[in-house]
Amino acid sequence: KYPDPRLRTENEKITEFGKPLQELADEMFDVMYDDDGCGLAAPQVGINYRLMVFNPQGDRRKKDTEMVLANPEIISSGEEKDWFREGCLSFPGIRGQVERPTKVLIRAQDVKGEDIEFELEGFTARVFQHEYDHLSGTLFHDR
Repeated sequence: KYPDPRLRTENEKITEFGKPLQELADEMFDVMYDDDGCGLAAPQVGINYRLMVFNPQGDRRKKDTEMVLANPEIISSGEEKDWFREGCLSFPGIRGQVERPTKVLIRAQDVKGEDIEFELEGFTARVFQHEYDHLSGTLFHDR
């Protein structure tokens, strides 16, 4: 939770993949769901690695919509943007209007270290961008 300095610290690239990374991601999902969230970045749990987990459904029963992304990058963003009242697990009870692109093309690695690239749109793109900001030390109220 803010003002923990790890939320502003540079995060290391993940170089080791496999079972330990999956176990960390599983623990992060548990924290996220227990706090009624839909996304969580490793710095939010005190681990300064470029790792995020999210499920735009915010429902632990919908495992098919869970995503675990290591070392994500935004390759490009769409020109269209919109505003949304965002919250953050690091700032319980606080919300703010944030403008973000409605579409992003991303590149990352999965828990096995395989390269993946795909496009996200709408609320899923927003959740990704919010968590991506955490990996750069940017918090939603900075926007």
